Amino acid sequence: MNLEQAAKQLEALGNPTRLQVYRTLVRAGDGGLPVGRLQERLGIPASTLSHHLQRLIATGLVTQERQATTLICRANYPAMDTLVGFLVDECCADAACSTGQDEEEAAA
Repeated sequence: MNLEQAAKQLEALGNPTRLQVYRTLVRAGDGGLPVGRLQERLGIPASTLSHHLQRLIATGLVTQERQATTLICRANYPAMDTLVGFLVDECCADAACSTGQDEEEAAA
C-alpha cells in the first residue's frame, strides 16, 4: 500500500459518521447489510448515509452490490487488512530492540 492511499482511507475514517458506518459494516460480516437496514441501525437520513457511503466506496473500504432492488453494502476486508498492516508493519522498526532482561539489568 502506498502512503497516498493510506492517507485517503484514514481521512475517510476520520469522520465520526463514516467511522460509525464502517464499523457497523465490519460488524455485519461478509453478508453485509442492505442500505435500508444500515440506515435504520444508524438513525441517519438516507441522503447523509449515501454521501458517507460514497466516500467509503471511493477509497475502497466499502463495496456495494445490487441484488434485485436491494443495495447491499459490505466492508472490504482485504482493504481493511492492508490498511491495518500498513500501520503496524514497521512498528518500532527504528527503535532498539529490548528484552525483559535488558530492563532488569538497567534497574539493578
